[in-house]
Amino acid sequence: MTDARTRGRGRLYAVVFVLVVAVAGGGYVVLARGDDGAAPAAVELPPSTAKVQRQTLDDTQTEDGELGYGASSTLANRLPGTLTSVPDSGAVISRGQPVFRVDDKPVTLMYGAMPAYRALAEGTEGADVRQLEENLSALGYTGFTIDDEYSSATADAVREWQEDLGLDETGVVELGRVVFTPAEIRVETVDASAGQPASPGQKVLSYTGTAKAVTVELDPSDQRLAQEGAAVQVTLPDDRKLAGKITDVSTVIQPASGQEEAQTKVEVEIAFDDQQAAASYALASVDVTFTAEKRENVLTVPVAALVALAEGGFGVEVVDGATTRYVPVKTGLFAEGKVEISGDGIAEGMVVGMPK
Repeated sequence: MTDARTRGRGRLYAVVFVLVVAVAGGGYVVLARGDDGAAPAAVELPPSTAKVQRQTLDDTQTEDGELGYGASSTLANRLPGTLTSVPDSGAVISRGQPVFRVDDKPVTLMYGAMPAYRALAEGTEGADVRQLEENLSALGYTGFTIDDEYSSATADAVREWQEDLGLDETGVVELGRVVFTPAEIRVETVDASAGQPASPGQKVLSYTGTAKAVTVELDPSDQRLAQEGAAVQVTLPDDRKLAGKITDVSTVIQPASGQEEAQTKVEVEIAFDDQQAAASYALASVDVTFTAEKRENVLTVPVAALVALAEGGFGVEVVDGATTRYVPVKTGLFAEGKVEISGDGIAEGMVVGMPK
């Protein structure tokens, strides 16, 4: 028959085993036991302690970014002839305005997500027809229904538009006469000049949006930070902080150069509403703080307070006055040198052991 004293000694031995393992793993507690199996004569308390706190834990990371106008896109010519006019770098071009001219006839900007890929004429159907009709309507041309069908009424509106631009009034929108972009554009670089022969596929310019934006290049290992739609914080050179949002994430391969191998980067574009705050900066280096994960109202301890338990998993050494005990915990988010913990017997305000 096992009495209470024997049972108590069995529990004590289990604790001794855990403490020895903690020491072997770089711990700091020593609990001696006599050869005769007697209870320990003394417990050496941890050299320092910390309290279990309830707080919001953020997995944040700050990276260098470049303030400008965001990523650029290439605009190519689709018409044969001669380039007779190109825009200046920095020019802003809106719907209905010419981007450049071939044989002194304008290539016009319209808004839309679908690029032009074919000529549009009466009888044509598709999403690109609707996109053209939406633009014609926005420019003040009427008499047709905005739908996917290029009707005779659409052709009549196109003839009016062609007349206003000095184009041949054919009612047909030839491929290359219109360039579609999501919104107005800012010319970043000009790659061709007036007087050059124009040929289909020829790069004329690169462009960006007109709003200031921030671009950050991340290592692939930091992909978790780059979630489209996620909120970020942008710190300007004058230490003002702006609320931003990730609007685009893409993978960019940087080609090998000299002795350097090709590299893969994750390019992140960030927009922000307070354009006035950044108006005085044409280009600038900024800091961008990403928050990969947030845990609100959780119990935390310093990461250094975790102890590997002999039976597996982690625990903390709870200090009760002149004694200590080990309590298993489940770990959650690691951030800011803290770790989220939970488990039976864990409460806010508890004192836990820390290494030297």
